[in-house]
Order: sequence, then structure tokens, then C-alpha cells
Amino acid sequence: MKEKLLFLKKKRYIFGIIAIVLIVAIYFIFFSHKTIYQFVTVGTGSVTESVSLTGNTTPEQSVSLAFGGSGTITHTYFGLGKKVSKGQILAELNTSDLMAQLHQIQAAYTIAQTSYDKLVNGASSTDIEISKVALNNAKNSYNNVVSQQKVLVANALSAMLNSGIIAQPNVSGVSTVDSPIISGTYTGVEQGIYSISIYMAGNGAYFSISGLEQSSGKVGTVPVPFGNHGLYIQFPNSNVTSYINNTWTVSIPNIQSATYLTYYNAYQSALQNQSNSIATAQGVIDTAEANLNQKQAVPRSEDLVIAKAQVEEASSNVESINAKLGNARIVAPISGTITQFDAKIGQLASPNVPLVSIMSDGGYEVDSGASETDIGKISVGDKVTMTLDAFQNETFLGSVFYIAPAATNTGGVITYQVKISFDKIDLRLKSGLTANINIQTKHKDNVLILPQYAILQNDQGTFVETLVNNKVVQNPVTLGIMDQKGNVEIISGVTKDEQVLNIGLKAS
Repeated sequence: MKEKLLFLKKKRYIFGIIAIVLIVAIYFIFFSHKTIYQFVTVGTGSVTESVSLTGNTTPEQSVSLAFGGSGTITHTYFGLGKKVSKGQILAELNTSDLMAQLHQIQAAYTIAQTSYDKLVNGASSTDIEISKVALNNAKNSYNNVVSQQKVLVANALSAMLNSGIIAQPNVSGVSTVDSPIISGTYTGVEQGIYSISIYMAGNGAYFSISGLEQSSGKVGTVPVPFGNHGLYIQFPNSNVTSYINNTWTVSIPNIQSATYLTYYNAYQSALQNQSNSIATAQGVIDTAEANLNQKQAVPRSEDLVIAKAQVEEASSNVESINAKLGNARIVAPISGTITQFDAKIGQLASPNVPLVSIMSDGGYEVDSGASETDIGKISVGDKVTMTLDAFQNETFLGSVFYIAPAATNTGGVITYQVKISFDKIDLRLKSGLTANINIQTKHKDNVLILPQYAILQNDQGTFVETLVNNKVVQNPVTLGIMDQKGNVEIISGVTKDEQVLNIGLKAS
């Protein structure tokens, strides 16, 4: 029983202590709590906005080269690791056919250009005199040709007309042994027949000729003229009575002669040659006259257009061959070191397949990619500080010199290429080194500054909090740039030395 009473007394004691503690706690919580604030003073100073990127070093210039055409490689002049200068030929295809074509086309261009220049400038007085002499020579030559051909045709005609001239009896069965003998050379040009008859007169026998010519004479054994065209007649038989009542015919030409056809063909050939020769000589005159007229005439506009077009066409052909020759060579576009050289003599090269790479000796730059949120802050000329993983505890200075106008999409990530140059050439640099980049995009001096943790941002805007009559008041502010240390430029909404609540470090 005593133990039970003792337990109850202890229990009441414990509950009493608990009640006192609760009362004291409630008092402090509801009646004695006092909020403790921390303040930040608005100051002035400098703020430098920057963008941090990572990138890699690359040569200032690096090119991969290929042949522009196909063919067999016949020459290589360098190799891997060799130094080359801009403009040096590194490798060549077989160009023998192209060179032959080039020489022909260059000659055609020279001719076209010379013709055009002559057309524009007109012929010189010397050229005109030369053309006049050429025309006069052509006319003289024509006259000579006409004269020569006339003689040749006349000779051929004479040969045909004099072929086998005989006196043929008009009565069949009469022997030709005692027929008159015709001699001499027929000099006429008429063709036809002579008819010969014999008649008796008071003192003897006489012959009478009709046909091509009219004449007569006394029959005798001595040749006497047979008309006026060079023929003679004689009677071999002195017994003139044997010729009485007989008649003979002399045909000019004698188509029955064994040589007639030969001389006839020769005469026809002479006529054809005469026609051709005269036509040729006349053509020379026509050409000489046209040449003289052309040199004396003012060039027509359409002729100038045609001549100019011929020059341009020839020039285009030259350029085309030169382009093909260029495609048959790999030429160094920059000076530097060869980092790839896969061209081999005898190898069949395909167009646009890279065989040679060159890295310039002009130094290195840094390639990086900036996000959409950062690219708008970066401008060409911004100063840059960099650290390279390969050179710990060293800082390198540079500047932005290129910003890509279009984005690059890599696996759905949008970036914009940014290129940075080094202020100084450092021979220790190599391609592919990792660079940690800090781009100074904006800098302002003597501006109002607050740390970022003293600024409140929500859906309603940007604010700082101040204490007015022990009450917290939100004041809207306009922010400017912010640096990597968290300092923010305050454009409006606060004054220098004003106390604002330290929102980010409020006391508990």
C-alpha cells in the first residue's frame, strides 16, 4: 500500500514538471519570439559578365586536298611530315593529252583575237596596197591562163582537124592509088568537107574545089595550094585523062581516121581544162577583190559581234583546259606541314577523294560551341581567358574572332560554333588540347551592386526586400549584368548604401 502511494506521488511530480515545461514553451513561442534579420548593403563597383565554355585547339588553317579529276598519278613531290609552301605542286596526274589540247586551243585563241583586232582597227595602208597588188597579179594571171588555154585548145583542135586528111573517091570501086594527095596543115577552124572535081579546058585538065572553100587550079604532079587554109593538092599520075569524070571528098575532120578518136578526146579534154583553169583564175580574182573590199570597208556591227564571240569561245576553251589541268594537280593552298599523304605513283585517282592534308604553321585557335542561351551574349572581339588541361596553372589570353551564323544540331543539342584566337603564338600548343574558356561579354564600372542571394525572383517579377516599421516590404528592381562571383548590377529600384534583407541567408 505504501509502495502504491509512493508511485502515485512520483507520477504527480513528473506530470507537474512536464506541465511547467509546456507552459514555458508556449510562452516563448507565442509571446516572447523576436525575428532576427541579416542585411546586405547596396554598394558600387565593377561587374564583368562572362560566358564559360569548353573547346579544343585546332590549327588556324587545316585543309584536306584531292584531285578534281580522275587519272593515273605520274608525279609526287612531297611526303608525310614535309614542310610545303603555298602554291607548290604536291602531286600530278598524267596531263600529256591535256597539254596538247591546250597548245591547239591557245593557237586558235590567238588567231581569233588577231582577226578581231584587225576587224576593229581596220587594214593598214600597207595591207591595202598589198591587196591591190594581189588583185592586179590575179588579173594578169587570168589573162595569161586565158591566152595559154586558148593556144592549147587551138592546138588540140588543129590536131583533131588534121588527123588523117585524105581525098576519098566518091564512086565506090575506084582505087585510091591515083587519088589526089592532100598535104600541108589545115589552119582553119571550120569543120566540113571539100568536094574535088576535074574538068577539061582548052589547054589541059583543071580541078575545081567547093564546100568549105571555093577555088580551082591546073592538075599537075607538083603540090599547089588547096584553098587558103594551108592545104596543098597534087596528082601523082601524069596521065590527067585518068582523073576525068572522077570526084573526091576531103572531110575536115576525117572521122574515119584511126587516130580521130584519140585527137577528139584530147580536144574535149583541152576544152574542159580551159573551162576549169579559167574558172580557177577567175576565183582567184574574186577572192582578191573580196579581200581588198573587206580591208577598205568599215566593219559591220554583226561582223564585230561574230568575231568577238569567236574570241570569247576560244578564251572559254582555254579556260576549260586550264581548269582540267588544275584538277589534275594537287597544289598547296597554304604553307604548313603535311599530315596526310596517300598519293602514290601509278595509282588510279578518283575525283574528290582526299589524299593529302596540310596543317598550317600560323598557330592555333580554339573551337567551341555555345548554347542558345549564351550565344546572344557573345560578340566578335570579346576578350577571352583560357586554361588548358595540358598546362596546369597557366592562363592564356585571346579574343573571339568568329561566330557561326547558323546552328549545329548534334544529337538534338543545338550549339553555335565560336572560334577564339590566341593573343600570342605558343610553340608548345598542339591540335586537340582541351581548353576551359571564359569569355568576357560585358563590363561596367561604378554601378550599383548586390549579391545574387539578396534578390528575389518569382512570377511577379524581380524584387529586393527591405524592413519598414518592422515589416518586410518587397521593392521591384531592374537587373543588369551579373558576373561569375554572383554580383548583380542593379539598374533601378535601390540606392547606394541602402540596406536590403539577405534573403538567401535569413537567420533561422
